[in-house]
Parts: sequence; structure tokens; C-alpha cells
Amino acid sequence: MHIRQEREQDYPEIYRLVKEAFATAEHAGGNEQDLVEALRKGTAYLPELALVAEEEGVLAGHILLTRASVGGAPVMALAPLSVRPEFQRRGVGTALMEKAHEIARARGEDYVLVLGSEDYYPRVGYRPAEELGVTVPEGFPSASFMALRLREDAGPLSGTVAYAPEFGL
Repeated sequence: MHIRQEREQDYPEIYRLVKEAFATAEHAGGNEQDLVEALRKGTAYLPELALVAEEEGVLAGHILLTRASVGGAPVMALAPLSVRPEFQRRGVGTALMEKAHEIARARGEDYVLVLGSEDYYPRVGYRPAEELGVTVPEGFPSASFMALRLREDAGPLSGTVAYAPEFGL
């Protein structure tokens, strides 16, 4: 598996990949592929944190981390993480997260937030965001709203999260 930054020529394939990945997902809004396109056009987009995993000559997965904040402090938001169904349960998602975390850490980022499976994300260190001082947004299940501290010397978080406007929250 090869993980690299997404390229403009990948965009149509990423759109299909994200759509396929979320077609059978338990918690999906159905517009995740459109969210990726919208985030690329916004100010929260960071190209070095938009990654793809290539396996067997095809794009197997995609991850996007964008800028957000908690109580005014900068954080990263992981959304979405997508793996083609035929590549799921083969470590693609974990590898994408680990690489994205590594890049974010090297950039000096302190935290990553995610709204996702409380069974999946804790395997790579995510824990309930409330435990780190983040107020769970109304309507979000607290067990599914998680955070990962990227650096031991990261300052404390306190407050509510503000996502990029493209999230529509």
C-alpha cells in the first residue's frame, strides 16, 4: 500500500470511492462525497492532510483532515475517512489515519476530532471528546464524538467545537 497526498486528477475517483464507502455505512448522510468537494474549496482545507491509499493499482481509501476549533483553539477535524468496500478490514483506514496523524503532529497540531464509530476509532487512540474538555455539540451522540491528543505537551481544550461552514453545523 502506498499513501500519498491527493492530486487534482484523483478527484473524480475519490468522489466515487467516498460514495461507495458510505453507501452501506451504518451512520451516513449520503452526501459525504459532496462534503469532500466542498471542503476542498473552503479555507479549512489543508492539501497536505488530504491523503489517498493506493493498493493493487487503484485508490483503496481516502482521508481528509480540515481545520476546526474548540473554544477558539485550533484543532483538526477528521471527516471523512473512506475505504472502498472491497478493501475494508485490511488495515487501509488505520494506515491512512496513522499517516494523517503523523503529518498533523509534524505540523505542530495538537488534537484531532472525529464523529464516528465508537468501536473503530478507539483502536488508534481516540477517546470521548468530553474527557478532553470538549463540549459535545447538540444532537451528536457523546460516545461517537471523540478526540485524539497528538502531542503530549498539547494544552488543554475547553469549549464547543466550530467546524468549517461546509459541514453545515
